[in-house]
Amino acid sequence: MPSFGIMTAPMQVDYRDILRVWQEADAIPEIEHAWLFDHLMPIGGRPDGPAHEGWTLLSALAAKTRRLRLGLLVTSNRFRPPAMLAKIAATVDVVSGGRLDFGIGAGSRPDHPLARREYDAHGLPFHDFAHSVGSLAEACTVIRRLWTETEPFDFDGTYVQLTGAFCNPKPAQRPYPPVLIGGRSSATLRVVAEHADLWNIPGGDIDDVVRRSALLDRYCAEIGRDPASITRSIHLPVSYDQPRVTREAITEAVTAGFQHIVLGLPAPYPSDVARWVADELVTASV
Repeated sequence: MPSFGIMTAPMQVDYRDILRVWQEADAIPEIEHAWLFDHLMPIGGRPDGPAHEGWTLLSALAAKTRRLRLGLLVTSNRFRPPAMLAKIAATVDVVSGGRLDFGIGAGSRPDHPLARREYDAHGLPFHDFAHSVGSLAEACTVIRRLWTETEPFDFDGTYVQLTGAFCNPKPAQRPYPPVLIGGRSSATLRVVAEHADLWNIPGGDIDDVVRRSALLDRYCAEIGRDPASITRSIHLPVSYDQPRVTREAITEAVTAGFQHIVLGLPAPYPSDVARWVADELVTASV
């Protein structure tokens, strides 16, 4: 059986609205997980509109919910040094009582102007794609070591250098929270094969999604990993006016082997939207 979750992009919306939806979903067993994104400025709507910082908001929502698994879809590895990110994520896992799914990716595409501007606006470097993917692989290695190793260690990588690295407290989950890597490029899929427990891709062109999934299978085989050990996750946009379109997309994705379905909810959120998702999309699709 597939698992279903919701995604509330924390831009152009008030904190109280997101909290309302998450607390509604927390009481509905058909909805098993909930997600935010990781952008520092809006990537849609008014460019000067509100955009809440993802990990700060996630910690607040973790403290206000009891059952939902939760995460960012996905953290930009470009925004925070990996040792700092490991510390942040461990703290959220503790706050949530062990409900974090750790989503991470290489960072925004350089051809997305609204995403690109947030780097200059926050004094963050924007490296080329080879750098972003290489640093993602090293970040996954470092973060996992910080979550599991009981003694300080040094790390001298191509992109990451640490001296006396240590993380305490450790995450509540043992050995560590599930790692979800998002992306579709072949280079990113190689990192997925090496490091991920779940792989997420945006929906839309189901034929391309299937091809990317097959490519991931191949990369797993090349390193001797069982492809079935990586749960396939897909993000699908929700249409409030045409739920049939969303249900058809869910059926396509599940038929293609995707067992982790994230339903993106556009704002503003209707009243009782979580119950509507459960009744009109989840129950009607399985």
